[in-house]
Amino acid sequence: MALKISNSIAISFFLLLIINFSIVESSNKIRAHRPCKTLIFYFHDILYNGENAKNATSAIVGAPAWGNLTKLAGQNNFGDLIVFDDPITLDNNIHSNPIGRAQGFYVYDKKEIFTSWLGFSFVFNSTQHKGSINFAGADPIMNKTRDISVIGGTGDFFMARGIATIMTDSFEGDVYFRLRVDIKLYECW
Repeated sequence: MALKISNSIAISFFLLLIINFSIVESSNKIRAHRPCKTLIFYFHDILYNGENAKNATSAIVGAPAWGNLTKLAGQNNFGDLIVFDDPITLDNNIHSNPIGRAQGFYVYDKKEIFTSWLGFSFVFNSTQHKGSINFAGADPIMNKTRDISVIGGTGDFFMARGIATIMTDSFEGDVYFRLRVDIKLYECW
């Protein structure tokens, strides 16, 4: 009788261990998530070059010793810090009605490679969107597409988290570039 009880306890304990192991194992698996919101925007950057103050949406505010504040430094623009307040549009036309502003900075951070680091927000002022989305990350500019992190937001995008894939849609020398930003939010409140 005691042997039957101890066998049943051992079997129950063994089954309990298997169930617990299965639960722990399944919770550790990486799940494929679908975005809760996807958005596509364009922002247009016109760098001040000493002659275009009326149209400029960005300016060099810091430069290395060999640079200046109206022309990007040599060596892949290394050391230049640019602050921007660029229009955001729903299409790639700079003359389209802006739905907000891209505000922040980028710094060229390598001598050997043309790359920068971005920290900025999309601040919306349209009837479609209210609030902001915040971004930060490295931008290896020569890559066709680059991913940067969506690190938060306000208003319609309260505490948003996700990824933004950026690509240079157009550029004209050192004065103008347009970025297409494909945003996939995985945390929406």
